[in-house]
Amino acid sequence: MTNKERVYASLSHEQPDKTPYCIGFTQKASAAMVARYGDLDWAKLIDNCFHGVAANPGPKQTDISDTIWQDEFGVQWDRSIDRDIGNVCNCVIPERDLDSLELPDPRTPGKFEGFGERCAQGDGRAVQFSIGFSLFERAWTMRGMANLFMDMVDAPEFVDELLDAICDYNVALVEQAVKYPIDSVHFGDDWGSQRGLLMGPTLWERFLKPRLARQYGAAKAAGKFVTIHSCGMVQSVFPHLIEIGLDCFNPFQPEVMDPYQMKREFGDRLSFWGGVSTQKLLPYGTPDEVRAEARKLMAEVGKDGGYILAPAHAIPGDAKPENIMALIETVNDQ
Repeated sequence: MTNKERVYASLSHEQPDKTPYCIGFTQKASAAMVARYGDLDWAKLIDNCFHGVAANPGPKQTDISDTIWQDEFGVQWDRSIDRDIGNVCNCVIPERDLDSLELPDPRTPGKFEGFGERCAQGDGRAVQFSIGFSLFERAWTMRGMANLFMDMVDAPEFVDELLDAICDYNVALVEQAVKYPIDSVHFGDDWGSQRGLLMGPTLWERFLKPRLARQYGAAKAAGKFVTIHSCGMVQSVFPHLIEIGLDCFNPFQPEVMDPYQMKREFGDRLSFWGGVSTQKLLPYGTPDEVRAEARKLMAEVGKDGGYILAPAHAIPGDAKPENIMALIETVNDQ
C-alpha cells in the first residue's frame, strides 16, 4: 500500500498493511538531531503519510523585524522566545467594534496560485489542505484571549459577528481548495488546557460547534476527510465532533487522555492521530521504552485502522535524539 492508501484505510476504519505515521519537529529538535546525527540524512528515513499544502498568504504577511513577523490578519508574533510560531504582541481588535476590521480576501487573485503544483508534489502521500488558527484561535489572536472570554459573557452578539466573519473566510478557502486533488482538510484550533476546555462546554457548544459544523460541512460535501488539531483535555466534545462530521482527531495527548481508552470508547466512529508523549516519553524515557510504546500503540490503537501514529505535537527541543531515532526506526520496522 502507498501512504495515501494507508491513510484512506485508517480513516475508513479498515486495517492497513502498516500503521501510517507522521513525525514533525520544532526547530530546536531538528537542530538537536543534526548535532547528533549530522546534516539531514536522518530526515530521509522519515516517510510521513501526509503532504501538507496551504493557501498563499496575503500582502499583510511580512517581517516587521528580525524577531517579529505579521500574519495576513495583521497579528504580530514575537519569535524571540518561540522560534516556530511566536507570541502575539499586538491587538488587532482593541474594542468591541468590527467596523474597521479588514479580514483577508479569501478569493483574491493569487490566493491559490501554484496550489495544484504543490498538491502534485505529494508523491504517494495523502494531500492535506491545512488552515491553522482556524476559528477560536483566530478570534483570540486578534481580540486578545481575556477580552474574548469576557466578550462571550458580556457581548455574545459581538462574538457571533466576529466568529461568523472568520468562519465565512475559512469556508471560502475550503470551497476553493476542494477543487484541487486534495484528500483531507485539516483545521488547527486549540480549545483546551490540560484540565479541560478553556471556555467550558456551554460556551464551546454555543459559539464554536455551529461554525465548526459549517467548516467541516464544506469539506465533507466535496467528499474530503476532515481532521482537526486541538491541544488539551477536550474529549468531552468528541460526541459533538463526531456528530458534525469529524473523521480524525489530533494530537491525542496521552497526558490528558488515555489513547487505549479513547480507542475503546470512540474508535468505531473517530480516528486518532498522535499518541506518543512529547512531555514525558520522548524527553525522559529510554529508547527501549519508546520502542515498546510505539509498538503497543500500533498494535492496539491501530487495530482495525482508525489510527495515525505521531508525536503528540511537533517534537520539542528537550526530546532526546536517541529517543526520536528509536521512534523513527520502530515505525519503519513494521
